Amino acid sequence: MIMPRGQQLLLPVNPVFIVVSLLVGLAVNLVPLGRWVWLPDLLMVLIVFWSVHQPLRVGMGVAFALGLCMDVAQSALLGQHALAYTVLSFSATAMHRRLLWFSVPSQALQLLPMFAMAHGIETLLRMVTGGIFPGFWVLLAPALEVALWPLASWVLLAPQRRPPDRDENRPL
Repeated sequence: MIMPRGQQLLLPVNPVFIVVSLLVGLAVNLVPLGRWVWLPDLLMVLIVFWSVHQPLRVGMGVAFALGLCMDVAQSALLGQHALAYTVLSFSATAMHRRLLWFSVPSQALQLLPMFAMAHGIETLLRMVTGGIFPGFWVLLAPALEVALWPLASWVLLAPQRRPPDRDENRPL
């Protein structure tokens, strides 16, 4: 892929780092914080990040499996999070080439409809199966996830930005 002008070449990502980051995101989501529906879904942000930056390693299958883990852990309708995460991963993978050409703040703005769609799917499935509307506070979660995107990009790309071993014969 041709890199945008001025963007640093990244080292290959360690697959163990991807797995650890997704497990940390799952663990953070499993912390019992009550019924605060406006809190950002960190696992959702990580799934989108890795679906954009590593679409061959993290795709819809990983998103579906993590969604089932969230469904079981939260005693939610089986498949509620799985469907939302899978649709989100598909959307991120479909637009990953275009998204990487933009700056990180522009990427965050373009991801806002995707995060809102995923939360809308979760809320709609919850309401169709007899749940109650969680209130308009649920609209705050996508905005917080968009606000987390620059931080997630900076933290998760940091290990790939390590300077390679300097070689006097190689100008890069």
